Amino acid sequence: MDMENADPLGNGLDRFPDQVTSATAVVDARGIVTGWSSGAQRLLGYPHEDIVGRSAARLLGGNADDPVRFSAVLEGRSGPTLLRHQGGHSMEAEVQAYASLDSEGNAQWLIVATSPHQPRRHREPRPHEDEATTEEAFAQSNLPVMIYDADLRALRGSAGAARELGLAEEQMRGRRVTDILPPHICTTVEEGMRRVFKTGEPERFQVHGRPRRGARDRYWTVSVSPLRNPAGQVRHVQLIALDVTEQHRARERLVLLNDVSAQVGSTLDVMRTAQEMADVAVGRLADFISIDLLDGLFRGVEPKPSATGSVALRRAAQRSVLPGTPEALIQPGEVDYYPEPTPPARCLHTGRSSLHRTLDQAIESWQAADPERARKVRDFGMHSIMVIPLRARGITLGVAVLVRHRRRDSFDEDDLLLAEEIAARAAVAVDNARRFTRERTTALALQRSLLPQRLPVQEAAEVAYRYLPARSRAGLGGDWFDVIPLSGARVALVVGDVVGHGLRASATMGRLRTAVRTLADVDLPPEELLVHLDDLITHLGAEEDTATDPELEIVTDLVATCLYLVYDPVSRRCTAVGAGHPPPAVVTPDGKAEFIDLSVGPPLGVGGLPFEAVEWEVPRGSLLVLYTDGLVDVPEHDLGKGMALLRRRLERPADSLDATCDDLVQTLLPAQPEDDVALLIARTRALDAGQVATWELPSDPSTVADARDKVARRLAAWGLDEVVFTAELVVSELVTNAIRYGAPPVQLRLIRDTALICEVSDSSSTAPHMRRARMFDEGGRGLLLVAQFAERWGTRHRAGGKSIWAEIGVQDERS
Repeated sequence: MDMENADPLGNGLDRFPDQVTSATAVVDARGIVTGWSSGAQRLLGYPHEDIVGRSAARLLGGNADDPVRFSAVLEGRSGPTLLRHQGGHSMEAEVQAYASLDSEGNAQWLIVATSPHQPRRHREPRPHEDEATTEEAFAQSNLPVMIYDADLRALRGSAGAARELGLAEEQMRGRRVTDILPPHICTTVEEGMRRVFKTGEPERFQVHGRPRRGARDRYWTVSVSPLRNPAGQVRHVQLIALDVTEQHRARERLVLLNDVSAQVGSTLDVMRTAQEMADVAVGRLADFISIDLLDGLFRGVEPKPSATGSVALRRAAQRSVLPGTPEALIQPGEVDYYPEPTPPARCLHTGRSSLHRTLDQAIESWQAADPERARKVRDFGMHSIMVIPLRARGITLGVAVLVRHRRRDSFDEDDLLLAEEIAARAAVAVDNARRFTRERTTALALQRSLLPQRLPVQEAAEVAYRYLPARSRAGLGGDWFDVIPLSGARVALVVGDVVGHGLRASATMGRLRTAVRTLADVDLPPEELLVHLDDLITHLGAEEDTATDPELEIVTDLVATCLYLVYDPVSRRCTAVGAGHPPPAVVTPDGKAEFIDLSVGPPLGVGGLPFEAVEWEVPRGSLLVLYTDGLVDVPEHDLGKGMALLRRRLERPADSLDATCDDLVQTLLPAQPEDDVALLIARTRALDAGQVATWELPSDPSTVADARDKVARRLAAWGLDEVVFTAELVVSELVTNAIRYGAPPVQLRLIRDTALICEVSDSSSTAPHMRRARMFDEGGRGLLLVAQFAERWGTRHRAGGKSIWAEIGVQDERS
């Protein structure tokens, strides 16, 4: 803007003819000219560019740049004043100064100079009129503005300040903040004003409280600015208070909703999720909250509330600002009943929220129907209540009741909207927890159905086990174990782990366990068994990859680990092979524990790599410990430290295998394991020499009769006369088959265990098979007779030949 052609304050003074012989200028708090009118140029001769930005004191006649005289002019103590003309001479003028504030709140002065030779009728009265207008504007300002002196006493107060404080301006003048506002507000405001007087720098800070009795709590942003004299000294301060209550509450709501998103739903547990909602809301929105859910949610089923009648809800969570939650009638986990006309029952049926005062009809009816609850309302002074439904996927899951009794402010519509938003977010988390509970229950039922329901009867080892499903968000895993009786009184111990969690892992685990049992019945050597199992997983993965349904698409490889161990109680030897699995531990009867140095192959599903078995002898009464990595690889320690801890715990003797299992679980695992755990412990037994009889037979058909005679005598010695005929028949057929179709040497072995086991071995690897003999065939009926008279029979391949075995049931006198 060109200050030669415009009034510096924008008041249009240059448009009036009477202003020809008067000059106006604007001077800031430092005494620097910031505005210069055309009338000032005509009166004193200085053009705009020569005077703006320079000290106004140089315009005074006499001594140039006299700050004392200039201060007297600004304070209205000068009267007729000598001014210095551009030509160098002095001239007398009437000078008046009017204080004001610039756009940034800093002090400035409007200087008006009039020549005394001008007739009085031509002197401009506008400065006085402007002064009155300025006073009216300050007095009528709706913004709370106060001016304080160095003693922190009020000099002026706007209409906005009078309205907020409930005092007239005359009542505020001369009073300090401590005479008007609550103490905690006074301290903050007065300390701020003192700092401004001391530093000369403006300050801004927040205060919270009630500006007068009966008012609501408010939040204010207070700005304190210095007002300087021409010498630059801070003589007064200006205080402006902006009501930011709504902005503060909006910020609090956003923070609360953010905390709900961050803190509610941290677990997939229904009650924990509800408690997280209660913890976030109490103290910030309500003084007490109770959250009740339909009972079916806790079992993971779809909630189905009754259409009419009273409502029974289970308390999921509650919280109070008071210790011990004394407002509650019941405890979490218990059932609360709401009569049909009460707000919670109506909320559950309609799915709509409601806001109540304790004196309205709905609450009075509720209190009349529930005297115990009415007593709580009276005792704690409950005055405002919100009833909010928890809805997800269009289904009402439960009801939250929010109460205020410590806060004097009642709930309003904004609070109701906020509570509905919190409840909506919490309801989604609760529904997710409910669905997780259902899926986990289904997966757990499936998994348990696929695991051994009871251990099979066998005499090779005493066995105990523990299975702990994961309790994490990832869901159940694919860990499994099994105990499989084998031929020759042997037993197979198996543990495995399908990588991943959920129904897929559980289903794959079941398929693998079935495959292991089938392959074990074929009596494959352990290393060959794992090769077949590896092929199976590779085929399963290929089948899943070909799925065309996008929802069934598998994004992870199908991989599993497995440890397969066979123990022979006759030779007391173990054979084990691993596929990416932790090695077994062996604890000898003297208490020494060590891990078997297995040549661990790759995990199942990698394919194309061989597996190598390890064989060793174990003393009678040794412990064989098989486990999945969930037992030793936990967040508290890695796999190496976990195995070291397992070894130390195994060297401490326990009273029983079950006690050993419990000790390992309690010592090695956290309270909430993140992975499935399978633990299998077997104490080895050994068959006495008197329970086994072995004969080497010549490869001659005539030896069959001698073999029958040996068997009859040994069974008589064992007291098994009732099975002599059956045993002779079975042995006769097996020996004949070995001599006729096998290769020498031929060996016959009898084992007395829970059943009588007859084994005939030869050096041929050709496996026999049953065939149907025709009417006039002389042979072909041997294995058919064995199958008819024996409970079980089969072929076991071994290095350098095979063994054909059959089990004959006996009445064990030891039982």
